[in-house]
Amino acid sequence: MGSNGTGGIDSEQQLPPGARGYDGFGGHIGRTSAESTPWWAPETKAPAGAPNIVVILIDDMGYSDIGPFGSEIDTPNLNRLADSGYRLSNYHTTSVCSPARAALLTGLNPHRAGYGSVANFDPGFPGLRMELADDALSLAEILRANGYATHAVGKWHLARDTNLAPGRTRDSWPLQRGFDSYYGSLEGLNSFYYPNELISDNSVVDVEEYPSDYYVTDDITDKAVSRIKSLRAHDADKPFFLYFSHIAMHGPHQAKPEDLAKYRGRHTEGWDAVRRSRFDAQLEAGFFPPGTQMAERNTEPGYDAPPWDELTEEEQLRFARYQEVYAAMVDSIDQSVGRVLDTLDELGETDNTIIVFTSDNGGTAEGGAAGTRSYFSQFVHGPVPSDWVRDVPHEELIGSERIGVHYPRGWGQASNTPFRFYKGQTFAGGVRVPFLLSWPAGLGRADGDTGLRKQYSYVTDITPTLLDLAGLETPSHRNGLPAQERDGVSIVDVLRDAAQPTPHTEQYAEFGGHRGFYRDGWKLLSLHTDPTRVDDPQWQLFDVESDPAETTDVAHLFPEKVRELAEAWDRAAWHNTVFPILNDRKAVQRRPDERRLAEPVKILAGTPTLERYRSSVLIQYRDFTIDVATHAIAAGEEGVLVAHGDPHGGYVLYVEDGRIVFSVNSYGRVAHTSAPLGADVVGVRVRAEATESVRWNFTVALTDSAGVSTDVATLVDQFQLVGMAPWTGISVGVDARGPVVWDLRERRGTFRFTGRLRSVTYTPGPVRVPEPVIQEVEELAEAMAD
Repeated sequence: MGSNGTGGIDSEQQLPPGARGYDGFGGHIGRTSAESTPWWAPETKAPAGAPNIVVILIDDMGYSDIGPFGSEIDTPNLNRLADSGYRLSNYHTTSVCSPARAALLTGLNPHRAGYGSVANFDPGFPGLRMELADDALSLAEILRANGYATHAVGKWHLARDTNLAPGRTRDSWPLQRGFDSYYGSLEGLNSFYYPNELISDNSVVDVEEYPSDYYVTDDITDKAVSRIKSLRAHDADKPFFLYFSHIAMHGPHQAKPEDLAKYRGRHTEGWDAVRRSRFDAQLEAGFFPPGTQMAERNTEPGYDAPPWDELTEEEQLRFARYQEVYAAMVDSIDQSVGRVLDTLDELGETDNTIIVFTSDNGGTAEGGAAGTRSYFSQFVHGPVPSDWVRDVPHEELIGSERIGVHYPRGWGQASNTPFRFYKGQTFAGGVRVPFLLSWPAGLGRADGDTGLRKQYSYVTDITPTLLDLAGLETPSHRNGLPAQERDGVSIVDVLRDAAQPTPHTEQYAEFGGHRGFYRDGWKLLSLHTDPTRVDDPQWQLFDVESDPAETTDVAHLFPEKVRELAEAWDRAAWHNTVFPILNDRKAVQRRPDERRLAEPVKILAGTPTLERYRSSVLIQYRDFTIDVATHAIAAGEEGVLVAHGDPHGGYVLYVEDGRIVFSVNSYGRVAHTSAPLGADVVGVRVRAEATESVRWNFTVALTDSAGVSTDVATLVDQFQLVGMAPWTGISVGVDARGPVVWDLRERRGTFRFTGRLRSVTYTPGPVRVPEPVIQEVEELAEAMAD
């Protein structure tokens, strides 16, 4: 007797009661192998000839920043994709990062996916869970169910920051969402030279010191190429999905010296000239109807950009330097794309690979009116004292690993040419971004077809379009639950025929109180400026068929259309769990169980660097005490006792040349205090007293073997490290990853302590900064951290 072909035990075969371990076996079981027939469950395989799929997602890149969309920046590899594929000139995304990523990977509208905002808080409402739901299928899960290998590299930002530490749930991490492997940063941003934390699969990469030539874009590109090569060395036929999510172009902006040198002097003409040049190129390419007007410079307070010619010579020189860094980073991304293309070329698989290149949202205004050389200080807005440090005058370091910079918002508007506003707003500058798609073998262009597609499309359409192109089915369930129905639609017909109408005819938008609604060429928008009127939008109406740059508000001419679309927005908001719109302290509220993160913690010597958010809770806005316990420090023993932070801000306690030294890096400005160590020291205490003016006063004390503690040094009136600083977490016995004090790193390296360190204990004290100050700082920092 053998298998009956139904995937179960032969119907004639009788097994003893309780032999349930054979259920589902399709062969025959006897008492010996000679009497039995083997059977193997069929392997899940992709359809023959199924294409590889590569999605390259950029962070904070505006509509006009690449050659195929009008830029003067060198992007030959992206030009190659455009030449062989399609440019979507009317593609829309969400206005910030986490929502866009959730929508891209699930096909769900962002609030339905749980990401009405960024994955850095949890106010306790359905549309703001900041974790993917159990019934939300990801593109990776669908592709893996269809026989694909699935790999992710780069930025993730789809797990709450509280869940990035050991012992927390990983339900919304890449491997739990369908990826076979992952390498990158789970955070919303990172340093390009000294990432605060990198993850390989489900574990932290325990880096003490990065190589001298390290650059994160190169690192994640190495991993992307390695994943492709490794798969092909083991399986010549299995198609793969590569989700390559760049950390660039998010601040802090830092570029490799060789890339930076290439762009020296290439943006001295300023943002007004760049905008005009890019818009002329877009018009020539046919992106917009004849007669289309470019938006004027933003003039609204907080969004405004001055005419370039009205800047001082010093401002023009510095502001041009900021854009040189940005251009060098775009060039670096293009080089990364080239390395992926070269690998596919070597394998002979370029033609049968679908490649998507796009951005998560538009260019940003987070650098402020004048830009900054102190990126994490720039996060700290709101009612802080007027003398708050917002910039560090290090002209010669712009773009280097030693500081983090960001361009002024005038360059952000140039990035978003020809549109108004920026990342974070629902106007086109925040949500219209470049989109390239190439698949030579399956989506070749007919003669005379330029590949330009002007029909409306949205980020939720990416998943259904890719599945449609590849001819793949979607599972009906996830983890035993019926899978949510996608909101996105396939735009394959539009890609194949430029005359086809868009299947995506309407779409809501909301972030931070800003609203938008698109329907059949009309777009209703509101710019949220008054917290007391968050649910009273001041609607503007635009005919975006004839006015794509949203320059002329026609709401007063079409009041019935305003009413129609406003009512449609309201219905869509309820359907997509947009409500409640946050207008009080719940905007930065977190789960009550997070309060335990502010309890004292003892860190033993040898403990890996603490995660960034866990570390920050111990010190921000409050008094705190650091107690370092050692064996008696002998003469000649030296090194770092505890370090928290990196070049963007932090503090470090160390022993050198017989002295105890405490240094504070206030967003790039460094202050020191020190005292002789003396004999019989077995402990060091640092007391931080917070003030309402967002300062710390520090006292350093030494403890002898009899338990007597003596104050030996003070450092007063230091700016508190708040918002997203310190960016790197707490290290014990070494200054790991990014150096808190650059001179110390140059002089002593990571400076591991040579004595016998027992532990470091943090005891958080009372919060001293007023609640309104904390709320405003945190709201702005969280929004800008995406």
